[in-house]
Amino acid sequence: MKADFKRCSFLKWDSRNEDCTPPSQEVLGCRTWWLLLLWDSLWKMPSRKYADGEVVMGRWPGSVLYYEVQVTSYDDVAHLYTVKYKDGTELALKESDIRSQSSFKHRKSQSSSSSPSRRSTSRSRSRSPGRPGRGRRRSSSQSREHKDDKKKTIQETSIALPAKPSENNTKRYNGEPENTEKNDTSCIILEQKLKPDLEIKHFEQYSLRSRKDEKKKDEIYSEKKIFTTVKTIEKVPSKTKELEFGGRIGTFMLIFLLPATVFYLLLMCKQDDPSLVNFPPLPALESLWETRVFGIFVLWFFLQALFYLLPIGKVVEGLPLSNGKKLQYRINGFYAFIFTAAAIGILLYFQFELHYLYDHFMQFAVSAAAFSLALSIYLYVRSLKAPEEELAPSGNSGYFIYDFFTGHELNPRIGNFDLKYFCELRPGLIGWVVINLAMLLAEMKIHNLSMPSLSMILVNSFQLLYVVDALWNEEAVLTTMDITHDGFGFMLAFGDLVWVPFVYSLQAFYLVGHPMVISWPVAAAITIVNCIGYYIFRSANSQKNNFRRNPSDPKLANLKFIPTATGKGLLVTGWWGFVRHPNYLGDIIMALAWSLPCGFDHILPYFYVIYFICLLVHREARDEHHCKQKYGLAWERYCQRVPYRIFPYIY
Repeated sequence: MKADFKRCSFLKWDSRNEDCTPPSQEVLGCRTWWLLLLWDSLWKMPSRKYADGEVVMGRWPGSVLYYEVQVTSYDDVAHLYTVKYKDGTELALKESDIRSQSSFKHRKSQSSSSSPSRRSTSRSRSRSPGRPGRGRRRSSSQSREHKDDKKKTIQETSIALPAKPSENNTKRYNGEPENTEKNDTSCIILEQKLKPDLEIKHFEQYSLRSRKDEKKKDEIYSEKKIFTTVKTIEKVPSKTKELEFGGRIGTFMLIFLLPATVFYLLLMCKQDDPSLVNFPPLPALESLWETRVFGIFVLWFFLQALFYLLPIGKVVEGLPLSNGKKLQYRINGFYAFIFTAAAIGILLYFQFELHYLYDHFMQFAVSAAAFSLALSIYLYVRSLKAPEEELAPSGNSGYFIYDFFTGHELNPRIGNFDLKYFCELRPGLIGWVVINLAMLLAEMKIHNLSMPSLSMILVNSFQLLYVVDALWNEEAVLTTMDITHDGFGFMLAFGDLVWVPFVYSLQAFYLVGHPMVISWPVAAAITIVNCIGYYIFRSANSQKNNFRRNPSDPKLANLKFIPTATGKGLLVTGWWGFVRHPNYLGDIIMALAWSLPCGFDHILPYFYVIYFICLLVHREARDEHHCKQKYGLAWERYCQRVPYRIFPYIY
């Protein structure tokens, strides 16, 4: 036997060796099992049409236009392709929203191959002797041909547009803003002009065209249906990978640090010498809780909820969610403020002592903190049953502490009652004004004044203007990060119900125990500072909101912007060409004006300014990161054009 040529195994039997015996039944069964296992794995393997790194044409969400993209990965579970656009934007697309480049070129050539001479020849062959010649009245068949030609032209335009979606997607910024800025809406107008033609119904029972032309027409129509079918791509919520606020350890510490900070500030204001080195004595635990105070706070919360549910005010839609839906919101915050003012007026008329708030201020803060903690627990428990698409993109990490703090569910609702939107402006913001009024009355009673001090009047007036402005422009809050990105958890619940009313009113609370006498010229100067800050804050926000609402408004024709792949524009003129966040600049100037009436004896009244600068710098960093991911290269160009973030020539 030639042993060196023998190759017997359960996978291969070499019949060329005469000494090699056929495999046994056990070996055959093993080979059959292996083949069946291989076939089963191949059968269950999900079909994948496009490979990683392949350059294809991907449809932009909410648009009929296709852009050149590169496939980066594929999700076998959700059956979604992760693609990357030229400007760096990454999106998850379905296979039906992706097409090969060859299909575009092929159909475009087909559409353009029918020259006018060929179409004319086709019409000559199909024209009967009895039909009128050229120059006479068109027949219905000729009208249909004219519409088909128009469809072809429109289709070619739709295919050609993605080749160069915008300047910011095709080449790098070269230091010439005029090449990338636009102050018109030609692209929007072109799309509006094409839409009516793309929506032409396809119906034709009889035609004298040749079969070849009919086949071309059917192909064009099938392509038209793909372009006209606009569906919002449903994004599968992914786990939160980038943890903020120090991650799990940082959020765990903040849950205890935030309430401790509030209580420390309130205890310091009660001190005769509220210096940082003079730590206040801790009160007895039983003195921090009073059931009656907690009942008043709960009554206040549900009173504002009742005002929110009143069928007054307009109903508007928010920004699209990840699943394409838009939630509805009733805009009646200013009406709630008027009703609250009327209720307070009635209480004062019947000689209700509103300075009761000042006497039990610490108990009210503890009650609000307890209520916000209970609300946060309820929000997290109910979020465990919420659908995946309703979870917050920033609070879906899988870590209990982090998701509890940042908020697991994006828009928790009880029916049509939106809990996050309600708490954002109603009980805390309106409560801030009520607390300021209570401090004003307490100052008059404690110091036996016939009228409040000028410092107290300034603080109340400035902050009242701020709250009324927020409620009057309530609709603008729907585009903020708190509503569109952050979930509703302990961070926002504690911030809305405790931090805003009890920390933002710190100046008024401080002036009750530490009165400050200022002259009229000083008061006038402080008023000018506040007016400057308010003007920057309001004009910048109005400019941004008007541009978002209607970019083609003739009043905004002088504004220049950098177009982005999302269809939105980044303003590079006006306040938004001065610094990237001019509304933050106005906010900080106003915060300084609120603290100046308290004098310079202690730093405690300026805690709000210091905290607000830190808050807005941190929020600005979050905005920068979010906008860079959203707008890609266009945001880099905007940052080169507008280098300063908040403070001009400083930061």
